[in-house]
Amino acid sequence: MASTAKNDGGIVETIKTVVYALLIAGVFRTLFFQPFWIPSGSMKDTLLIGDFLFVNKMAYGYSRYSCPFSACPFDGRLFFSEPERGDVVVFRHPVNGSDFIKRLIGLPGDTVQMRAGVVYLNGTAVPQEAAGQFSELYEQQGPMGQLPRCENGPVGQGDICTKSKSRETLPGGRTHDVLNIDTNGAGDNTDVFTVPAGHYFFMGDNRDNSQDSRFVQAVGGVGFVPADHLIGRADRIMFSSAGRSMLYFWTWRSDRFFKAVE
Repeated sequence: MASTAKNDGGIVETIKTVVYALLIAGVFRTLFFQPFWIPSGSMKDTLLIGDFLFVNKMAYGYSRYSCPFSACPFDGRLFFSEPERGDVVVFRHPVNGSDFIKRLIGLPGDTVQMRAGVVYLNGTAVPQEAAGQFSELYEQQGPMGQLPRCENGPVGQGDICTKSKSRETLPGGRTHDVLNIDTNGAGDNTDVFTVPAGHYFFMGDNRDNSQDSRFVQAVGGVGFVPADHLIGRADRIMFSSAGRSMLYFWTWRSDRFFKAVE
């Protein structure tokens, strides 16, 4: 009889430990950091397919999208801090509910336009300086098996795929790399966008391979992103793997471990 009670007590303690662990993990994920895998090449070469990072959810305060399954029971944002131009931000897509990661280019009230692949902010060209080339193998990348787009294409499987790289300097002095395939792509020449109050304008660093605020939501783009859809800021890459699975240790990119996101 005593043995049965002891066993029952052990099961109860195990269940309690699991419940407490889940609660702690839920609080941690809700209030502090959210794990995020990079699934696509839209932010190359800042972020590569297979990069793993934690998103800083404290950076901009909290909205209902801060909770798993969008379960936070409030509208708007709590403890809101305005994001800065140039931040790399994870946000909830306004239509399809997916989590996206892009760079913040336009703040509320800004005008944004693309002309021949150059960003014009409030009527002034954002400076770009040639920075060589970005090279990678033309092969399937990540669990989704995506093939990269190449400026020197078409190239064969296993050959070198290249894109022109420029160093872009935003107002305020923040710099980052952008990639270019051509200057006549769908997002290289646009109308003037005026960012509404309470919204933001995002673009991918891989400019010719990014569905972002340059494209309307109805055709798969992002459009303007409301402030309450911001989830957090990407600050540092924790782990990176170039393979189809993180278990393929020979494909790990150790040079990207703990790398700051610029």
